[in-house]
Amino acid sequence: MTEAYDMPEQCADTAPFVGRAAELGRLGSALDRLGKQGPAVIDITGEAGIGKSRLLAEFSAHARGRGLTVLRGRATEYEQHSPFRPFADAFADLDERALEAFPVLSELAPVLRGVMEKQGGPGAGDRFGLYQATAAVLGRLGGPGLVVMLDDLHWADSASLELVDYLIRHPSPAPLLLVVSRRNRQAPTALTTALARGRDTGTVLRLALKPLGERDCVESLASDLPGPQAAQLYSASEGNPLYFLALLQAHRGARMPSCASQVSLGSWGPDGLPADLKALLLDELSPLSPLERRTVEAAAVLGDHITPDMISAITNARVADVIEALHQLMRRDLLRQGQGQGGRGLALRHPLIRALVHESVAPWWREELHRRAAAELEGAGASAVERAHHLEQSLTRWDPQAAAVLTTAAEQSAATAPAVSAHWLQVVLRLLPDTPEYKLRRRELTLLRAHALGMAGGLRESRNLLHQLIDLPGEDDDAVHIAAVALCAMMECRLGRYPESDALLRRELARSPGRPLAQTVELRLQLVYCAVHAGRFPEVRAEITQALATARSLGDDTREMHALALAAMGEGYEGDIAAARSFAAPAARLVDALTDDNLAGLCESLSRLAWAEVFLEDYTTAERHASRGLEIARRTGQLYLLPQFLLCKAHVHFNTCRIATALELADEAEPITRALGSSELLAFALALRAQILLMARRRGDPEALAVAEEAVAAAGTSDSWWASLASCMLAHTAGDPHRVREVLLHAGGGSHLRRLQPSVRCYFLELLVNAAIATGDVEEAEHWAERAHKEAEQLGLPAQRAAALRSHAQIAAHRGDAVEAARLFAEAAADTARSGATLREAQALLLGAGCMKAAGDGVRAAAMWHRGFHLASEGGARLLVGLAERTRPAVLDGPAARTDALATLTVREREIAELVSAGLTSQAIATELFLSRRTVESHLSRIYRKTEVSSRSALASLVARGSADAARRAQPKPGLLPRATPRSGCATAAFDQ
Repeated sequence: MTEAYDMPEQCADTAPFVGRAAELGRLGSALDRLGKQGPAVIDITGEAGIGKSRLLAEFSAHARGRGLTVLRGRATEYEQHSPFRPFADAFADLDERALEAFPVLSELAPVLRGVMEKQGGPGAGDRFGLYQATAAVLGRLGGPGLVVMLDDLHWADSASLELVDYLIRHPSPAPLLLVVSRRNRQAPTALTTALARGRDTGTVLRLALKPLGERDCVESLASDLPGPQAAQLYSASEGNPLYFLALLQAHRGARMPSCASQVSLGSWGPDGLPADLKALLLDELSPLSPLERRTVEAAAVLGDHITPDMISAITNARVADVIEALHQLMRRDLLRQGQGQGGRGLALRHPLIRALVHESVAPWWREELHRRAAAELEGAGASAVERAHHLEQSLTRWDPQAAAVLTTAAEQSAATAPAVSAHWLQVVLRLLPDTPEYKLRRRELTLLRAHALGMAGGLRESRNLLHQLIDLPGEDDDAVHIAAVALCAMMECRLGRYPESDALLRRELARSPGRPLAQTVELRLQLVYCAVHAGRFPEVRAEITQALATARSLGDDTREMHALALAAMGEGYEGDIAAARSFAAPAARLVDALTDDNLAGLCESLSRLAWAEVFLEDYTTAERHASRGLEIARRTGQLYLLPQFLLCKAHVHFNTCRIATALELADEAEPITRALGSSELLAFALALRAQILLMARRRGDPEALAVAEEAVAAAGTSDSWWASLASCMLAHTAGDPHRVREVLLHAGGGSHLRRLQPSVRCYFLELLVNAAIATGDVEEAEHWAERAHKEAEQLGLPAQRAAALRSHAQIAAHRGDAVEAARLFAEAAADTARSGATLREAQALLLGAGCMKAAGDGVRAAAMWHRGFHLASEGGARLLVGLAERTRPAVLDGPAARTDALATLTVREREIAELVSAGLTSQAIATELFLSRRTVESHLSRIYRKTEVSSRSALASLVARGSADAARRAQPKPGLLPRATPRSGCATAAFDQ
């Protein structure tokens, strides 16, 4: 370290702290609320040189003075492709004091502490698991508090930005404050979007630094100058402190025009610097001796690795002379101690100084310095990832050894930083000779880069690159070509371009009819996979049959497993339950007989098998396979499969009434789907999350509807499986029965509903029944209920049959037939209990308890209510708990809905309620009041919500009791007239309305 050479102590920021008292006060207020629902992230923004780093330094001292631990890191312009660079800078070499205060920090992943793991990679496993583990570690912090500062985040690598985004989405409950600084105009869109979202939720507090006032600059920084001269300098600087100090230093050194008006900021360029400021800052190098100049140039190249030994090694100067040069540079305030890695080493005064010096070095000498730096790091045992930056900067022609290091770095970074991996592969491909000798290597590296781009969310870029690869000269049946076609088809699917995927695969199958059978099977399976997600499985039944037969004839267990799982998933989706079971059973036997290592290559098929078992309502087996697949996918870095396993588990937990863990799984899947870049996968994740949120929140909470709306927006105009499911979840969360009907019919492609998943269509038919009842259209409700009954009988699945039974029960309750409604609800509860769908069991029990009481069986009604309430409350289904609370008086105590709810109705709503009580239909009411039927039904929907009833009969009963109560209150001597005995209402409100 630099301290070993007795370097002079020097403050990291020697300029006085000027004009930022208000901003410092707001930062101090954030510390006051640390761990007390205050902001978890502070976003400091401003142009280059405005004082962001100076404010961070002052706030750092302020926080330390209050007994908090402060860790500082910085992203740098020339290390933008070093994974997790700012976090590694902050957490590198945690001192004993910090570890004593926060021992949990020692559990952070090595890559975040600036430590390479034994294999030399930036971290094992997947990047999303790393984010989750980091948030968990930071969430267990104790002590007075920790402040982590990340400066110049506009230069951060993509992996660091994803981690910041994750921490914003999952703010730590511990006393932790994350402070980031960035330039407005240079910040990546991903960063600004994440911070803006955080401001909307209250997680992020933004501090926008404006130019300093003239009085602050002149009196605090230039008090020795005559007023007019200082005012001229301020005017030229436009209040930017970096520019003002540069002008002031040039003025004092007589290195600027006597009239400051001759210099101007002008327009700020993409590098964040005006031309005049560049000239002034570079002019500081003029007085340097040759050795000092070479030393400062070496410092610009080395970045965080500035030591006398390193500078001596790459400049060929004696160590003693380098030390003297470093002393001189520190006296000139070009170099400062305390601004390097972790806030302890040496660094140039400001990142802008480093950028200017680096660019001012002669290109050939700059490349040589980087080449020597890479060699020195290799000699010191540095990993390929640490050396990659310098090698990239040094390469101007093909160098096989350097290319091998960059390729190794790309492979090591693929799991945790795929965008960085893709960048380094691009560097190699750019320099790779375009000769026959390297043709195969070019194709292999291109395939690797396309895969990395796909993992980083660059689906379109990956697809375009794969198109180029497929068109490159080569054998049509070689491994690289087949892998490129399969991967390209996968990218097309993730982009929702199913016809293009289908055409690509069919063209490839037709091009080489004599290709090896194993490759043909692979292409056919990919074709079937795309068809399943497009909702066109019946069109490819012949392909899956042929692929399965070929795999078995070859004795290829791996491809047989792929075919069985796909067939089970496709048939399960289409509702051919017997066929799905015939494929799922042998697939499960094959899976269960394999070790985890053998299953690594079958992980995707394990995902398909688990979903097939969900369709078959075999929740226990589905969860076992999904959990196993999730663990294998994490360990082997198959990131694109994580959402599939997480969402499968979330769906199982939802149906088995484990709402809290279902939401946790869906929350974990969402950021992964966003990062992977597939809009349809995101729509699927959001749709499932909306369904879970609906059950996890009280009635009327708007979050579920908002998430469902986002899911539909993400799906766009697609009519695929995932897209149609998003629309169905929107219908599930919508409170307006008209909108429920409209959304479901649109998603289903019309009244035939062919685009809705056949194996779960009964659930959506139940929604249509409830919507029709709410609008008074009993005839339509009966139509949908009868269709649900027929389809449920064909499926033979208990939970789907229960949905049909609930539909008929709702109609019976609406007609006032409490006995029939109670019987149907009880039968539905028994069916769902048999399938293990605990959530639907609780729903049926709570909906049926009121009907059972109205039918005269109070004992059984109470038993149904108590079991339903127990299942709902134990499972965290707050929506059903709310239903239980609303129906409790009617079921357990006797009185039905409170008549005082009628007082909340408007005059028009009360008028319509009276007409309903008189037995008029919606059309008759519309004729009576000169309204449209749709207007009457809209009024009825609002009446139902206000009075907490769900049927015309229940409303009529409520109005009758209200009239009786009013009559009693009008009597001069209450009690002389006989009291009306209220009937126990049949609680028939559908849980989603």
